[in-house]
Amino acid sequence: MTEPSKTMLHVGCGPKRLHNLTPGFNDGTWREVRLDIDERHKPDVLGTITDMSSVADNSMDALYSSHNIEHVFPHEVVIVLREFRRVLKPSGFAVITCPDIQCLGEALAAGRLMEPLYGSGMGPISPIDILYGHRASIEKGQHYMAHKTAFTAQSLNDELRQAGFAAIGISKRWQGATNLWVVATKEPQPVEALRDMMGSFFVAKGPRD
Repeated sequence: MTEPSKTMLHVGCGPKRLHNLTPGFNDGTWREVRLDIDERHKPDVLGTITDMSSVADNSMDALYSSHNIEHVFPHEVVIVLREFRRVLKPSGFAVITCPDIQCLGEALAAGRLMEPLYGSGMGPISPIDILYGHRASIEKGQHYMAHKTAFTAQSLNDELRQAGFAAIGISKRWQGATNLWVVATKEPQPVEALRDMMGSFFVAKGPRD
């Protein structure tokens, strides 16, 4: 088996570990460093995404963030993304996924606020959960699960540019998806290189978060 030669910071890891993530991080070459706000998940780094000062500058080959950036206020988004960029090596990149608020337009226009859109390990997910956060988790006192902002592909691209990311690729996971998927690099990349990265880290179909 290949010894891990690269380090990935798994931001907001929760209970998930490397083998649960996208195929690009599951090829035996990555060592996972787990960061989370909840000590019950036994992260390597206990902290928040607005202040990752315990993670050194230019120390990570990659960063993975699944469904975290919608949990901060709009004015904090660029702060979070700058933290993501800060910890990356010059050759580093971030893989980020979050809800695509634009996908809710049809459901909301039809009044289907409470109807499940899909199932997940946390139970059925309805438009209201995507808008405001997973209701069952918040009810249990996990108030950090509340959603405080939302993104379209264009608004997320603008935030990443403002944070200093040089090359950005944004896609939907599959047709009809409710998530945006992003690869963003610290330094400029040729279009072909960015496209190859997107092919490695975006899966065509699989379990939702």
